[in-house]
Formats: sequence, structure tokens, C-alpha cells
Amino acid sequence: MAEDVRALSAQLAQDPQSLVFLRLAEALRRKGQLDAAVRVALNGLERHPHLADAHDLYARVLTDKHDYERAFDEWDMALRIAPNHTGALKGLAFLYFKVGDLAQAEAHLELAKRIEPDDPSISQAASMVRGGEAPPVPSAASPPAAAAAVVRTEVEAAPPLDESRVFAGLEGAQEGLVLLDAAGRVLGGALRNPAGADVTDAVAAYLAGVSQEAARTAKLLGLGVWSGLSAEGRHGNVHVSQPSKEVLLLVVRDRGVPLGRLAILAQRATAMARRWLERQT
Repeated sequence: MAEDVRALSAQLAQDPQSLVFLRLAEALRRKGQLDAAVRVALNGLERHPHLADAHDLYARVLTDKHDYERAFDEWDMALRIAPNHTGALKGLAFLYFKVGDLAQAEAHLELAKRIEPDDPSISQAASMVRGGEAPPVPSAASPPAAAAAVVRTEVEAAPPLDESRVFAGLEGAQEGLVLLDAAGRVLGGALRNPAGADVTDAVAAYLAGVSQEAARTAKLLGLGVWSGLSAEGRHGNVHVSQPSKEVLLLVVRDRGVPLGRLAILAQRATAMARRWLERQT
């Protein structure tokens, strides 16, 4: 395995755009080197943000790190990119089981079975769910009986995922994210300046009308419909997107977060905002 990691690392160093990062991160994950796997997966996502397999891979690593809420976002994103991605369906089934939603777990496995009827791992996972056992994380070995007992204990103790807030469970959900309507009214999220003062309402008011200006600018330049804007600042980076026609999302992070990583975070936040907006209608 060590030789495989070295060889894959060398290939990736020669061609940073190569999809070999998928194999390298998975090899590191299987070795238990999860921090290294995270770095490789994130670097790959920066270069290939619309690759469903990359989001699936990152979700598996996050699951191994017990970061289930962010893993849910990654598998959800994988399905938005590729609705028939069975790895993501199996992964979401595992997470739904973790929060005690057996009906959703079975439903996701049934959909995966319709897509890949000859995959025995899907039938095995469905049988485990019906028997009260956690299905395996995709491409991971089935847990032994002792591990399954621990999983059942965690399910009994774990509260349901909090969906009352727009960005519940997302990295940095408490600040650095704000959702606002065309009039500058804050719908969710919060922003603080470097001194720690709350500037949410002031920033939202300033951004009112930005969507219309961006649309006019894109039209004048012949760029088509705008989907996002990124900017680098001396003390931080920002990304603005449009979850719906009349709603803006602003994501702010410090300079240590590169624009590629910021765009990935904005994608997840935009997807969550859309789901939240749909629930309000």
C-alpha cells in the first residue's frame, strides 16, 4: 500500500489536473491517514468542483472522520451533479440510518438498486437496514458485530439533524455566511468584522440591488446569466451567488481559504439555501 501511495503521489505531482487524486485519497483513507486524504480530496475538488466522484470521495473521508453533517452535504452535491450516482445514494442511506430515519435509508437503497440491480452490496446494505444494522460506508468493509452495536447506540443517542437554521451543519455556519433578499432583508446567517462586531444588517443593506447590477453587467459584456462572483481582499476573500432570482448569498472567509475552496463552500451553502427556501414556500 505504501508503494501505491508513493506512486500515485508521484503521478499527481507530475500532472496536478489528473484524476489520479481520486485513487490517492482513497488509498490514504484506507490506510487511516485521514488528514492527508482530506488534503488530497480538497485539492482535487478545487480543480474539479463539478466532478461527482470527487464529492463522493470527500464524503467518504468525512464519514471516516465522523463529520457526518458535512459528508451529507458532499453526497447531496454529488447527487445534484449526477442523480444516478449509486455511491452517493448508498452514502446518504448510511447517514439517514445514523439519524434514525430508516425509511429514507431504505428509499435511497431501493433507488440505488434500480440503477444497479446486479450490485450485491446494495442488497446486503438494504438487508442490514431492515435488520437494524448500519449499512457499510460505500467501498468500505462491513462493520463487525461489535462496531454495529456501537453504531446502534450512537443512533439511539443522536438527535436529528437541525434543519431549523438555513446553514445548519455547514462549516462556519455561525458566521461568515448570510442570505438576503432583493430588499436587503436578512433571511439567515451572520457576519462579523475583524473586531467581532455584528455587521450582518449593514452588509445586507449595502448588497441590496447587487443582483440586478450583476445581471446588467453580465448582459452588457455578453457573458450570459451570472451564477457567482469571487473577489480577493487584503484581509479576506468573498463569494456572492444567487440561490434564487430574488435572493443573494454572501460567503466570507479569511485569506487562508483559497478562492477554489471558497467556491466549493459556496456551492454547498447555495444548495442548502435553495432547500431552505423551498421549505418556506
